[in-house]
Amino acid sequence: MTRTPAPQAPPSGDWEELVTSALLGTQRRTPRGCEPGRDAPAALLDAAAVETVRRRAGLTPARAARRPEPAPDDDRPPLPAAAARRLTMLLADRPGTAGGGRRGTAPDLMELLPQWLATANARGFAAPPEVLPALLDAARGRTDLRPAALAFAGPRALWLARLNPDWRFALRATPGGGTTLPGPEATGQVRRLWQEGLFAERVALLASLRSRDPAAARELLASTWATERAEDRLMFLDSLRTGLTPADEPFLEQALADRSRNVRATAAELLSALPDSALAARMAARALTCVSLDRAQDPPVITVEAPHECDAGMERDGIVPKPPAGRGERSWWFGQLVETAPLGTWPARLGGRTPEEIVALPVTDDWQGELHAAWCRAAVRQRNAAWARALLGAPTAPEAGGPGAVSLAERAKLLGTLDGGERAEWVAGFIATHGLSEAFQLLGMCGVPWAPPLGRAVVDALNIARDAGSYPWSFSGVMGLAERCLDPCEAGRLDGLLAVPDEPEDASPGAGGYWAEAFQRLVTTLRLRAVMAEELGAA
Repeated sequence: MTRTPAPQAPPSGDWEELVTSALLGTQRRTPRGCEPGRDAPAALLDAAAVETVRRRAGLTPARAARRPEPAPDDDRPPLPAAAARRLTMLLADRPGTAGGGRRGTAPDLMELLPQWLATANARGFAAPPEVLPALLDAARGRTDLRPAALAFAGPRALWLARLNPDWRFALRATPGGGTTLPGPEATGQVRRLWQEGLFAERVALLASLRSRDPAAARELLASTWATERAEDRLMFLDSLRTGLTPADEPFLEQALADRSRNVRATAAELLSALPDSALAARMAARALTCVSLDRAQDPPVITVEAPHECDAGMERDGIVPKPPAGRGERSWWFGQLVETAPLGTWPARLGGRTPEEIVALPVTDDWQGELHAAWCRAAVRQRNAAWARALLGAPTAPEAGGPGAVSLAERAKLLGTLDGGERAEWVAGFIATHGLSEAFQLLGMCGVPWAPPLGRAVVDALNIARDAGSYPWSFSGVMGLAERCLDPCEAGRLDGLLAVPDEPEDASPGAGGYWAEAFQRLVTTLRLRAVMAEELGAA
């Protein structure tokens, strides 16, 4: 029996030509290399199959690209196996997208990642290479994670970031973009990078040099100051906040004459943080003409005479002449003068009184709010704990705003000048007196984990809110903080709050069940945090 040979496929042609033949039909458009007839459709399909494979797998030969350099070594000790598994779980978790206020009893693992990273960095562990992509993705989506995540990821993350545009933020967030910055001893390299480097490299170089040798950084900046752009001068000047000393005063005094208003304002702010600077003395002299003590009254009162003009000297020293909308000129100028004057000016001016006694003095003509608000800003800028205590007042005072703070935001800033223990004790007293409704900003200023008195005050206040019969959603922000900040040792004290309580008649329907669920999630999270710390070998 003679076997009929299979039709031979024509040479592979352009894809467009094959498509045209298929659309028109092989009788009207015969593929190249095939005789018209009954074998033409099969030849077309064979050619299309060959062309499809070629288009999918074919590669035009090209010059081989240079292979990337090997990833750098990370000499830090590896994570314990249990901690590495835990990190994988934390990175795999994604917050739910469902609406509503009910979260269930499961911990929010992504919210525990910052604390896990802080502990791992404190212990000096290296990140497992296999988790680096997920770690970079997490840091890409949350800017608050980036410093700790990049510190933990180490040099290999920067190596990866150069290969993936989605991770370029790691290069921008790392001083020098992951390159090794020259030390202060390499004078020639420092000078060359400062004169020829990109802006980000120059900012990183100045910040690095300032942290190690403040004088050398200041001299480097002064060498090109006159030729820098205004926006660059502002960024460079901000680096002098690190290690600010009286030795910086001459350079900052020159910056007061800068043609940029923002540069002048920053220079004045830095000088006002130096109580013995010439600018501080000038501001003190101006402020003293505005504030005096009237001893003729009993008790004595503080009188205020705000400035009637903003002269050229005041503008040069950083006073902004034009007030914001809705603010009077004289009160605007007065507030700026007082906040930049050294706080040590006032005891001698006001009868040798202590900060507490000065704050307690009455102020005439409704100037008390303006004066105290300016003193608040001065206490924060000058990091003066004594004045901050006086302006905060007692946490148990009836007025939740305090004698000097005009808002809870101002109070939170004042708390930042106190040490951690005193800060926690003050906030605990505030919560015990005023409850949790106004305490969220203040709690954010306290160290983690919360000190035992503060933790007990928060738990007691949550228990009171539960007994009141309201829904826990009003306290979801505080509950979230408690999950991250309450000492895990407090978990045992919460066991009595896990049962669904009897609801009073005026309680919101079902509120008891929601509270039990919220406390269950809190206890579960605290115990998970304790396990995480053990896995990392932390006490």
